Amino acid sequence: MRPYFTAISSIRYSDRQLRPVLANFGPDTCSEGHSVIEWPAVISIRGIPAGEQMKAVTWRADALLLITAIIWGFAFVAQRVGMDHIGPFTFNAARFVLGSLSLAPLIWIFPDRQSQGWRQLLLGSLAAGCMLYAGSSMQQIGLVYTTAGNAGFITGLYIVLVPFFALFWGQSTQGSTWLGACLALIGLFLLSVTDDLTLAYGDLLELIGAFFWAGHVLLIGWFCRRVDPLRLALGQFLVCAVLSIISMIIWENLDVDGIRAAWLPITYAGLLSVGVAYTLQVVAQKDAPAAHAAIILSLEAVFAAIGGWLVLSETLGWRGLLGCALMLCGMLVSQWSALKKFRRKAVT
Repeated sequence: MRPYFTAISSIRYSDRQLRPVLANFGPDTCSEGHSVIEWPAVISIRGIPAGEQMKAVTWRADALLLITAIIWGFAFVAQRVGMDHIGPFTFNAARFVLGSLSLAPLIWIFPDRQSQGWRQLLLGSLAAGCMLYAGSSMQQIGLVYTTAGNAGFITGLYIVLVPFFALFWGQSTQGSTWLGACLALIGLFLLSVTDDLTLAYGDLLELIGAFFWAGHVLLIGWFCRRVDPLRLALGQFLVCAVLSIISMIIWENLDVDGIRAAWLPITYAGLLSVGVAYTLQVVAQKDAPAAHAAIILSLEAVFAAIGGWLVLSETLGWRGLLGCALMLCGMLVSQWSALKKFRRKAVT
């Protein structure tokens, strides 16, 4: 845990020190929403070239995202095992309560250096928390009826959906995004559509959840540059936990023995998948290029399939493997234009 917090602190330290200096280069240089990697390469601190500093920040953010993808991938296995003992809302209630408790001490350890008022933080927590609740509920219910590998790849489609959602914000969609979407749809057909041309029920729930995950990514990307990321993470976890508890009371029965039997998957999903990985995502998205973040997080599906094979002995036929390969290609191709754009900026 110690290196993780050191990385967070160093990223914020660079941001805090560079911003006043860069303000001398004009308003466009230091506008809201720009991260360290987008600032001019003419600045250096303590004798280190700015280009090297920016690369270091990007590498740290990419490393955090890769850790996030690994944790989330294997979390599908924990979530699948947990369904053998308790219901989906009970599982989510337990994991998000545990995740909130694991994150709460950090609020006092790390002071808020980015606060713009409790109202914006409350709004961000409510919006992101509701979207998180919807996505995690669809995902958890879907895991009752499908495999961890299928759930991982179908959930990963949110990477393809994000650019289409961004159209509502007036952003254009590149040709590579459309190509990636077509590849992903073909892959989804091969992976999930049955012989009678119907979508498997569990896979359908995972697909619905992917739309909520896409909305969640956009909300996090917008709010994490306006409020403190740790407090935003804790706020959304608490909102999701409360909504899950209410759902558990309405649709399920509290099974204490079942919770005890599922303590290990709950602990993994609560402490690592929620307490660590979601927070890593929020922090890393401040400094990672959008294309980098999308491509690295798409590996979550690969780690889910690996985990399902290693732990649950899940296997895929040739049709399923081809579908997964096409879906992963679609995720990567959809980000190709954004990656080229970032590389051109880095060169100039």
